[in-house]
Parts: sequence; structure tokens; C-alpha cells
Amino acid sequence: MSYIGRFAPSPTGPLHFGSLLTAVASYCDAKTNHGKWLVRIEDTDIPRIYPHSEAHILSCIDAFQFEPDAEIIFQKDRLDLYEQVLEQLKQIQAVYACQCTRKMLGSNHIYAGTCRDLHLDFNQQAIRLKVADQLICFDDRLQGQQCSNLHHELGDFVLKRRDGIISYQLAVVVDDYLQGITHVVRGADLLDNTARQIWLGSLLNYPTLSYMHLPLAMNDQGQKLSKQNMAQALDTSKAPELLQQAILALGQPNIELDQPRIMLKQAVQQWNIALIPKGIHLAGIYL
Repeated sequence: MSYIGRFAPSPTGPLHFGSLLTAVASYCDAKTNHGKWLVRIEDTDIPRIYPHSEAHILSCIDAFQFEPDAEIIFQKDRLDLYEQVLEQLKQIQAVYACQCTRKMLGSNHIYAGTCRDLHLDFNQQAIRLKVADQLICFDDRLQGQQCSNLHHELGDFVLKRRDGIISYQLAVVVDDYLQGITHVVRGADLLDNTARQIWLGSLLNYPTLSYMHLPLAMNDQGQKLSKQNMAQALDTSKAPELLQQAILALGQPNIELDQPRIMLKQAVQQWNIALIPKGIHLAGIYL
């Protein structure tokens, strides 16, 4: 099977060091397997897009001299495709309209199926995907076997919000399929999303992907680096130094400071996933 990987940041804030770890790991893993590496901007959640963050993402791709193997795509330009897939799911009765608001649901994070059998009109309602009471398992290349029962742990989940926003779960599954993605390398904070995506993909008869979830970089407060935790934006003027730091954080052999393109080439030659630290969190403290 040919290898096609991707880096798929969301422009809800500027890229930070944790984002760089994912970019480097996904790039090196694709290239060491003689595969393709694509970039996709996951911007369906339009109200949460942070000003100028898309421009920062693109400037980082250039500054770190990553070389995508296809044109960068933006999910906000593909909304019609997601609507077509929702229609497919309606045809097989895999989804239903839901009128439940956050206030109605309260603090319960497991949806009880309140609207499943009400047969509500889809107009101006959320759309939920039906899940089954069964175990979904996959072998993560780094984290080992993972199993989830969505019925007991989550319940039927939303694919399209009441305000019309397409969910991450739907967009990522559709785009991974349409782009021919075979391998997903991303942060361990997305590990619990994987069973949802496997389930949705199976209903659409999409091929199962290979997954590798990386340990997360943590700040001095014991929090993962994230836009919500105000992680520092990548300083593109320090691209070689940050690239070297990312390689070392991933447990890989050191690379000499040089032009990022040359550093990445050396990193690909030395790439060994057996050296990536095990677990969900990296031991060091990062900014």
C-alpha cells in the first residue's frame, strides 16, 4: 500500500511547538516510507477561526521549508462535499435530527439518544450519527491497542451543529478519504476521536487508516501546549533552532543546525519511531 500522510492544523490560533512536533513527525514518517505528505487547513468551525492564524500556518510551512506534495486545501471551500455525505447517511438512516440544546443536556457527556426515535425534520436541527453497542478496536503504531464502546462512552454524536457548522469528525473522515490518506500521525489529544472516525468511515465503506498518536508537549503548569492555554506562537525567525528542538523532543538523533530543508532531509534519513518516547505526555517542559 502506498503511503499518503497529512498535517491538518486548525486555524483557531497560531501554530505552537506542539503543532511543530506533529508536522515534523508526520513529514518524516511519510518521507521515510517514500510516501506523500499533504497539508490541509481544517477551518470548518468558522466562528472560532483566529484572525491571521491561517496566514501564520502558511508562513510556518514556508519558513520550516516543508514541501507538501499537493496543493494545500481548505475545508471551508469543501462544505458542499460534506453535505453530500450527510445526504448519503440520511439515505441509509444512519443519522437523525436532534433538537437537544447544551442546556437541556446539562453536564452529562453521554448522549442518551433522546431524539433518536422522534423522526424530527432535519431543517435547523443538529444532525447526530447513530452508534452501535459494540467494541471498536485499532492498533496504534505508538500507543498500542485501543478499544472503545461509543454507545457506553459517548452516545450518538453530532456531525452538523444546529447553527450549520460541520463537525470536525465528519470533515476529517471525508477529507482523509477523498485525499487518499493512508496514515494519520497526530497528537495523543485526538486519540479518543479515533473510534468515532473509524465508526463513521465504516458506515461509508471507507478503508481503515493506520494511526500513530504522538505524546504531547506540556507546559510548566502541567497542561498540554494548546491555543486555549496560550502556547507561544512559533517564531519563524528561529526555524532551525525550533526544528532541532522538535527532533530531539521526538527522541530522534540530533541534527546539525542548517537550512531547515537540509535538516529535514537528515531527520528523514534518521527517522525511527521506536525512539519516540512512549506514553501520552513528553517528560520535558516546553513553551
